Amino acid sequence: MKPSKDIAIEPLKYDDDGSIPNHPSYPLLLYKNVMTSEDDPKDVFAQNNWLGAWRGSVAPYHHYHSNSHEVLVVSSGSALLQLGGEQGAEVNIQQDDTVILPAGFGHKRLEASDDFEVIGAYPNGQSYDFCYGYADERPEKLENIKKVPLPDTDPLFGESGPLFSYWS
Repeated sequence: MKPSKDIAIEPLKYDDDGSIPNHPSYPLLLYKNVMTSEDDPKDVFAQNNWLGAWRGSVAPYHHYHSNSHEVLVVSSGSALLQLGGEQGAEVNIQQDDTVILPAGFGHKRLEASDDFEVIGAYPNGQSYDFCYGYADERPEKLENIKKVPLPDTDPLFGESGPLFSYWS
């Protein structure tokens, strides 16, 4: 992995749009081109206690997780994601990029290469829910988001990782 001082980090922050709440305090963090071909994202996550790793894609509809933060590393290919709900940004991600989503932050796959794949995980292996921005789920999900604690570690760089410069 590239040293944290050598990577570009882009924070993205969006307000609640009435459907997708996003996080009231923490921005989404995009770590550009941080992994190397020698890195195994699942091992890196496990070393930093981000567990429950899975391999797949990003859902092609707006959704968020109200009870856990999430990390996604692009293991192959590239994609255009919409981050932050309908009013959020369209962001190109590619192999070796990492997206750290705070609880409540909307994400959706708009386009992807045929070989697009991500590896995801959660702090301490927390279970996660799928939320879609429906009005009837909103009061409970807003409360859930407030209760999700700051993770103990940055999923890539551990206890002293750059996540803590943005989330406090």
